[in-house]
Amino acid sequence: MSLLDKCFQLRAHGTTVKTELLAGLTTFLTMAYIIFVNPAMLAQTGMDKNAVFVATCLAAALGSFIMGFYANLPIALAPGMGLNAFFTYTVVLKMGQPWPVALGCVFLSGVAFVLISLFKVREWLINAIPAALKKSIGAGIGAFLGFIALQSGGIIVASEATLVHLGNLGQFPALMTFLGLFLIIGLSQLRLRGAVMWTVFIIAGLGVLCGHNQLPATLLAPPPSLAPTLLQLDIVGALQPALLSVVFAFFFVDLFDTAGTLIGVSERAGLSQNGQIPRLKKALLADSSATIVGALLGTSNTTSYVESSAGVAVGGRTGLVAVSTGLLFLLALFFSPLATMIPSYATSGAILYVAILMMHALTDIRWDDVSEAAPVALTFLMIPLTYSIADGITIGFISFTVIKVLTGKAREINGGVLTLTAILLARLIFL
Repeated sequence: MSLLDKCFQLRAHGTTVKTELLAGLTTFLTMAYIIFVNPAMLAQTGMDKNAVFVATCLAAALGSFIMGFYANLPIALAPGMGLNAFFTYTVVLKMGQPWPVALGCVFLSGVAFVLISLFKVREWLINAIPAALKKSIGAGIGAFLGFIALQSGGIIVASEATLVHLGNLGQFPALMTFLGLFLIIGLSQLRLRGAVMWTVFIIAGLGVLCGHNQLPATLLAPPPSLAPTLLQLDIVGALQPALLSVVFAFFFVDLFDTAGTLIGVSERAGLSQNGQIPRLKKALLADSSATIVGALLGTSNTTSYVESSAGVAVGGRTGLVAVSTGLLFLLALFFSPLATMIPSYATSGAILYVAILMMHALTDIRWDDVSEAAPVALTFLMIPLTYSIADGITIGFISFTVIKVLTGKAREINGGVLTLTAILLARLIFL
């Protein structure tokens, strides 16, 4: 029995080293866009783009290693979309908090995640929240990302009269945003591995040809310095009462995003038994630990990626998939010149595509039941329009509780929802 087989139980899962490595490559190609998107987004807070690039690669690699070796699941991790947008556009740009304080909030949310992963509070939290609210939060984050992508591409611009209106679609960034979206959809239909990543390169290349950006002097280079973001988090600053809801939002979204990914990927891989996720406690600990490590390195919440299902689709079944994906993220460290040359319009189409996929959750909502549909719609609308996941969650819980009472369905409100509603209501009143 080989060392890899002994470590990852390959035979027991009916797989081989070759299959697992191919699955790891497939997973990496489908999620490698985060290497370019995350630094571009977090750099808007004033963080050093090169350092964030390194932090992104390292957080993804270490998180995937922990998931692979500790939980032995074929699920890779990286800084999460939506959470990085909340970090940038809400906590730093809207609320005016310095980015080290925002990193402190991420760190605290990771600590909270570790604590609930060690105890059975995790089952209580996951099971207490109505499925409709979970889905509406995911879809609302998708709408938030879509709004950001449309702004980044110059498709939606500010207006004094109506707050926003349609921009000049003839401008190069707007054209490239639409072209990027259409290319990703077309290439995905052709089942091209890494359609999102290749599209980002194509759009950046068109930018070079049209004189809007320049090729780097070299494609390979030693990894940039991590010093500008390493251990720069401000935990004390993050402890102020006004930021409690921010920590809660990071924690809450990370928890349910992770739970949803674990359920979906495990079921697709045939690893679930009677609806139960194998090694759930270890998987949640791996995810939460990765968030803490990521905050120390200098990036927003690191979370499980649903793109791991691409690796599972080609036969991946064990943690060797995650480990091989992590190794590829380490290799990507030496391609930093590529990351620095990618303009925002090259990633806006990719962000818009991810946003569209996230909105799929709304298909499972019972729209004929107004007591469910109304809180869902309010959550979905409030997250992008307030530019805040925390505000959207707050309105969602309060409206769910009030509407269920008014429609005579108070019995559908459990203790967990009541507790969270009271906390969020207090946040609105006192903070």
